[in-house]
Amino acid sequence: MMTRQQLSLQTKLAYGVGDLGTGMTASILIFFLLPFLTNTVGMAAGLAGSISALTRFWDAINDPIIGLLSDRTRSRWGRRRPWLLFSAIPFGLTFVAQWWIPFPGRTGLLFAYYLAVSLLFNAFYSAANIPYASLTAELTQDYDERTQLNQFRFAFSVGGSMVAVATFPLLVNLLPDRASGHLLAGSCFGVISTLPLVLCFWGVRERHQSWRDPLPLLQQLGVALSNRPYLFVSGIYLCSWLAFQFTATIIPYFIVFWMGLPEVWISLVVLAVQSVAVLTLLAWTRLSARLGKRAMYLIGAGFWLIAQAGLFFLQPGQERLMIALALLAGAGVSATAYLGPWSMLPDVIDLDELQTGERREGIFYALMVFLQKVGLGLGLFFLGQVLDWAGFIPSVAGEPLPSQPESALLAIRLAIGPLPAVALIGGICLVWLYPITRQRHRQILQELEARRAGRSSPLS
Repeated sequence: MMTRQQLSLQTKLAYGVGDLGTGMTASILIFFLLPFLTNTVGMAAGLAGSISALTRFWDAINDPIIGLLSDRTRSRWGRRRPWLLFSAIPFGLTFVAQWWIPFPGRTGLLFAYYLAVSLLFNAFYSAANIPYASLTAELTQDYDERTQLNQFRFAFSVGGSMVAVATFPLLVNLLPDRASGHLLAGSCFGVISTLPLVLCFWGVRERHQSWRDPLPLLQQLGVALSNRPYLFVSGIYLCSWLAFQFTATIIPYFIVFWMGLPEVWISLVVLAVQSVAVLTLLAWTRLSARLGKRAMYLIGAGFWLIAQAGLFFLQPGQERLMIALALLAGAGVSATAYLGPWSMLPDVIDLDELQTGERREGIFYALMVFLQKVGLGLGLFFLGQVLDWAGFIPSVAGEPLPSQPESALLAIRLAIGPLPAVALIGGICLVWLYPITRQRHRQILQELEARRAGRSSPLS
């Protein structure tokens, strides 16, 4: 008979706060990096978007290596926690560097600079976030408690991103020069983002670890990619994150150029989405405990699809309806992009242990973080190319924003409605086929307990 070991509230809070800094920086980049490069640096949209696409090639190598190294880490602090401590400061510094304009007006040098800084930041982001995310499976093996851990995680992550997205443009506008304002805002959040990683390091302890030497990297990748439920979870997460990324990246353009509203409305809309996402986390957690993770995702995706359809048909002057749709989207984002895939992943890792006899949290979470960054890269790259093809006119700091042609306005509307909807429908299809239910997970844990106790139990 399995006994449930409850995690303390202190442990859950300490774990949750660990995603505060990465959540804030990721959200700032999602909403403000492309507009910064096109409207302040003066870079063409296609060129700016290609920076993130090129960075993803590096991440394809970098992320699995970090996952493997964290699996192999041996220290008195455990496998994952040292990574949180030693990556914190370079993570913050490289975030700041993304908001500096070292060579004004020199497009080639600026492109090389932002590409190099992006490569460094993403490496340190992975060094912090992959071991952090891997802690979920090592803190508890309970099906519902893992959902609770992710509830705490995303309460801090989404709450922090809500504050960051609201505050970042206010800090930018404190200074008359937008370039200096961006550097000020980036510096503030670069400093703030380092502290939660240190707090998490001191506040949690791994409870379920495997000290076996893992397989070589390519073999681990092969095992992970041969795990059918893991492929489903990866596809679900990629579809959900693409939908979120497309929407988040285009929101500043949609509000300023299509709705004709001042930039302060960007913060209001993001606050509406993220505040509801935080407030509904508990409700989604309870719904998951009652109906299962798959049902939770499907219901949330339904809310989100309605909101995306409404945004496509939204017309200038319908500000109240825009906020209402943002609130509805927030409820869907909470279940589908935040809570659902991340609470499914630890169950897949348990299945992998039953099948192989080893625990490989690092490589599984590395691939998930890589998918998150793939979503960010594809979103920025694809939307940058689309805006270029549609004739979007960039601007430079200190100059008024130009009027956009009808082709660019149509591209913006398509990017905020139909494009995310297609990605969401893909996620719905994959969730419908996802094979690990609560009952199946209970059976996996029973068989693992029997094996650990020295008894054999075949995989059914």
